Amino acid sequence: MKAILYEKFRGPVEIHQVRNPEILADSVIVKVEATGLCRSDWHGWMGHDPDILLPHVPGHELAGVITQTGSEIKNWKPGDRVTVPFVSGCGHCPECVSGNYQVCDNQFQPGFTDWGSFAEFVEIKYADINLVRLPDEIDFVTAASLGCRFITSFRAVIDQGKVSAGQWVAVHGCGGVGLSAIMIASAVGANVVAVDIDDSKLELAKKVGAVVLINSRKVENVPEKIKKLTVRGAHVSVDALGSQETCFNSVSCLRKRGKHIQVGLMTGDHKHPKIPMDMVVAHELEIFGSHGMQAFRYTEMFEMIKTGKLKPELLVGKTISLEEASDALVNMDEFENLGVTVINKF
Repeated sequence: MKAILYEKFRGPVEIHQVRNPEILADSVIVKVEATGLCRSDWHGWMGHDPDILLPHVPGHELAGVITQTGSEIKNWKPGDRVTVPFVSGCGHCPECVSGNYQVCDNQFQPGFTDWGSFAEFVEIKYADINLVRLPDEIDFVTAASLGCRFITSFRAVIDQGKVSAGQWVAVHGCGGVGLSAIMIASAVGANVVAVDIDDSKLELAKKVGAVVLINSRKVENVPEKIKKLTVRGAHVSVDALGSQETCFNSVSCLRKRGKHIQVGLMTGDHKHPKIPMDMVVAHELEIFGSHGMQAFRYTEMFEMIKTGKLKPELLVGKTISLEEASDALVNMDEFENLGVTVINKF
């Protein structure tokens, strides 16, 4: 099959003819119809993920059609339209037994622990409990755009942040994760402050629900600006980028007993950020992580999409071919694209 492959970290990313995936008893083979291009894929290519073994095929935000099922698969058949969380649980470890597949001890991650979806076909392990059936109303490009960004933001805002109508939510970084968080928080009635360094991204944030826009390059003290605009500070703040600065600002802009949600990956020099722990103690702040979402939690999100409360298709900036994805992947750190880029031509 045709796939994007790299043989060394930070090395060439090229189209190759590679072996087709081999099916296991608990897996399925999916013909990829669309797959999102995510900053997490860039982190993998940079060598920030210890689970990646070379040579490697990236890609983890996918949607497609099942072509083959393993001998133990009970819930799926060829022809089913599906997507999958980027973290799939084994179903047997203590975390999975408690329903927290997103932090499984033996997790399968297409594009990280195994070859991914920048290819014509991909194998999905632990398929019975992790695949998500796509409603007819949701096309493959929209489904791929949900990927890790939209679902991680949904869990961050709804499950971890427990955001409710009338609250103030600050979102630091208006890439795919941040825009998703803005749309979701706005959909449940929150007032959203969007923070970014790019005015064009802030304008897009406004279109998907932000009521206050802050260009952090033009403001001397972002946390103080947010506290002034919201009177007491944000009830919930999301670091959707993952940097020393955005993490610190996110914690610092909270009102007393507020919640910081870390969604953006912290890697390299940003892995161990400075946190105003004096404020965490004195103001009884809460700090949460958000790492994907379980397959069984997609139902509520799909209902919000079908009724028009959420419109993830608005976040799709452009669609590209597999051939174009090579350059797009290695240049992701330049933050030039608005919205989500999806590969849908193979």
